[in-house]
Amino acid sequence: MAALNSVAGGGIQFSAKTIEGAVATSTVSNMMNRDHMRGFFRRAAALVAFVALLWAVQVVNWIIGYGLNPAFGLIPRQLDGLDGVVAMPLLHGSFAHLMANTPPLLVMGGLLVATTTRALLAVNAVVIGLGSGLVWLFGSSAIHIGASGLVFGWFGFLVARGFVDRSLITLGAALVVGVLYGSILWGVLPGQPDVSWEAHLFGAFAGAAAAALVRTHVHAPRLGGVDLD
Repeated sequence: MAALNSVAGGGIQFSAKTIEGAVATSTVSNMMNRDHMRGFFRRAAALVAFVALLWAVQVVNWIIGYGLNPAFGLIPRQLDGLDGVVAMPLLHGSFAHLMANTPPLLVMGGLLVATTTRALLAVNAVVIGLGSGLVWLFGSSAIHIGASGLVFGWFGFLVARGFVDRSLITLGAALVVGVLYGSILWGVLPGQPDVSWEAHLFGAFAGAAAAALVRTHVHAPRLGGVDLD
């Protein structure tokens, strides 16, 4: 409780210690807000740089006749295709292919950088490592390329994290993603020509696994009394 001193005329005088404490609290709060904003802008810049890298790689790939795809694409159960576990999201088969992946990367990536203040590297390591690793183990015998596995991984993470974390922010992010991109779940079904449905399926699975395994830091209260079953 704040210490108060009565003064003549019915006025109230705050003690110097109380004022110093309030100033200190305000200063710490302002510093934390500035740190959060700097962190957000760093994460946002990293997202933009990543998408720019995808386009730069696509231009180079196009110039050399898409020679990067067989060289670095993911080829299931072949050691010379194992580097595709990491390289697959960087490679695309056409400008239209990359153009289709760019908007969801920016939207879902934007939600990630805005709502996940820690462990982004760990989340992406699980999404890429587990998702692409499962494609390498169980995928069809073809060259798998494209960032759509990452898109499905981010989708799976954002949706599953809403149910795991149950804060207003994470539930809101899950709702936005579900409304905007819920229809992409059809992409996990086989039968679409020239589409790596395995990358979609295992990417979404890896994203959900990341939500369960990696604890991210979100500044929002949880809705403990909400039944989401």
